[in-house]
Amino acid sequence: MGGGMFLQYLKNYRFQIILLAMFYGINTMIFWLLGLPLDAVGYALSLCLFLGAVFLFFDYKRFCVRYRKLEQLKRELAFTSGNFWPPENLWEEKYQEMLQEVCADRQRMADQMEERYREMVDYYTVWAHQIKTPIAAMRLLLQDGDFPESAELREELNRIEQYVEMVLCYLRLDADGTDYVFREYDLDEIVRQVVRRHAPAFIRRKLSLNYEPLSARVVTDKKWLRFVIDQVLTNALKYTKKGAISITLEEPKTLCIADEGIGIAPEDLPRVFERGYTGINGRMQNNRASGLGLYLCRRICENLGHPISITSKPGVGTQVRIGLQNAGIVVE
Repeated sequence: MGGGMFLQYLKNYRFQIILLAMFYGINTMIFWLLGLPLDAVGYALSLCLFLGAVFLFFDYKRFCVRYRKLEQLKRELAFTSGNFWPPENLWEEKYQEMLQEVCADRQRMADQMEERYREMVDYYTVWAHQIKTPIAAMRLLLQDGDFPESAELREELNRIEQYVEMVLCYLRLDADGTDYVFREYDLDEIVRQVVRRHAPAFIRRKLSLNYEPLSARVVTDKKWLRFVIDQVLTNALKYTKKGAISITLEEPKTLCIADEGIGIAPEDLPRVFERGYTGINGRMQNNRASGLGLYLCRRICENLGHPISITSKPGVGTQVRIGLQNAGIVVE
């Protein structure tokens, strides 16, 4: 880098160097034409070269300092009057003024976008909490009613509530402050809460649930891990028409949720965690798949430190594994 920087330095002053060489050549020619001793020209050249080398040394150091300062400003993308060196000429002064104006505009745009994002999060947060009230009221009405469609309506209501939670989760993922609270929890307690929520769907669809006590304690955030398990179990129910869904614990402390559903096409499997990607099966569900569920699961698991993976075979079923070893996570 040092050699390249020195060459760049010489390149910046190439016209001055060429001009000095021309002047010295003219002086040498005049001395030769007039028959004057050329030794005087050699002495003058030696003195000029020495003084030029001294000047070059200090000027090159100053050039390096300014170059590194520009590299730092480029990385930080923060141009203020205190970041720059005093301008040496009118051109540098104007360039610095333009850069400061660009930075000020960029900062204003960033502040506006941040303000709009906060307003959007606040709005949808209020909306989500408000809509929970009619959802709870409808749930009570359905509990009191006993008619053939009540079970299916309760399941659809449960899906609406899940979509509301997805909205809140999506908005909070990129928020400046997170509400992650890592503690040690009983894994069975978290899993049972999710299973109870989907019990009517198991009964209505006549699906079997293979679940034995996992007898494990994990360090995690209870609310966010429950959301992940809920999304995975929802997908298993959505794409399993008959058979069973199993919830087991594999070594080393890996939660496995396996179904006997339609499976995932091999070409879709590498992309199932991408945002908005639905795949062939999602498009066959009357366009009901949003492509956000597994994306949110991946993002949340990354934040929790839980690796998540999927294996699947069309016509056989799908297995989702969530690693709960929690290496390096400190319990509060």
